Amino acid sequence: MSTQIEAKTIDEAYQKATKEFDCSIIELDIQILQHPSAGLLGMFKKNAIISVTKKDEKLKEPKKERQKNRNSSKNIPVCSVNDEVMLQIEEGVKKLLSASCYEIELKKIEKYNDNTVCIYIDGEDAALLIGKEGYRYKAFSYLLYNWANIKYDVNVRLEIAEFLSNQKEMIKKYLEHVIEKIKNNGRAQTKVLDGILVKIALEELRAEFPDKYVGIRTARNGGKYVLVNDFNRDKNKE
Repeated sequence: MSTQIEAKTIDEAYQKATKEFDCSIIELDIQILQHPSAGLLGMFKKNAIISVTKKDEKLKEPKKERQKNRNSSKNIPVCSVNDEVMLQIEEGVKKLLSASCYEIELKKIEKYNDNTVCIYIDGEDAALLIGKEGYRYKAFSYLLYNWANIKYDVNVRLEIAEFLSNQKEMIKKYLEHVIEKIKNNGRAQTKVLDGILVKIALEELRAEFPDKYVGIRTARNGGKYVLVNDFNRDKNKE
C-alpha cells in the first residue's frame, strides 16, 4: 500500500518519507507524482508530491519462497558491465547534472565489478548535493541506482567529493572492535547502521570472514545491522 507525501521540495518530501516509515531512503520505493513549482508571482504554486512504498512491504511471496529465489540467484551477476553500458550511463549522468542548479560535474565513471559501476562527482557545490547528514546523497544515490538498475540492469556506487570514502573509513574504524569480538567469540553483530553504511559493513565483514555467515538482519525498530556467526553460514546471504 503506497503512501502519498507532500512537501515544499523533493528533499523535504524524502525526509518526511524516511521519518514516516522510520527507515533509510534506500529501503523505500519512491515515485515522484508532482515536481514543485514556484508558480508566477506567487500564483499557481505547486508542492512536491511523492508516492512511497516500503520495499519489504511489496514482497508478497512467502519467506521460504523468497529465500529460495535469493539462493538460486545470489551468485548470478545482475548484468555484465561493458563499454557500451558505461558510455550510456556516463551520457545520462552528464545530462542530469547539466540540468541541475548545482556547480557539480561528473569526474569519471568506472567499472567496480561485473555488475556495478562507480560514479564520481565533484565540484563547488558538492557539499550541497551531499546535504545535512547525507540526506541528499542518499536520495541522489537512490535515484541513480533505480535509473541504472531499471534501464541497464546494473548497480551503482556513488562517490561525491569523497563522501563515500570517508564513510567507508569511518565504518572500518568502527568495525575494528567488532572484528576483534568475532575473533574472540566466534560471533558478533554491528549496531544498527543507516543506508549505505550497512552495505559497506557487510562487504568489509564478508571480506574479513569468508568462512563465516555474514548477513543483514532487521531490528524490531526496522533498522538494519550485520550479523556474523558460524551457525547460519549455510543459509542464504542477503
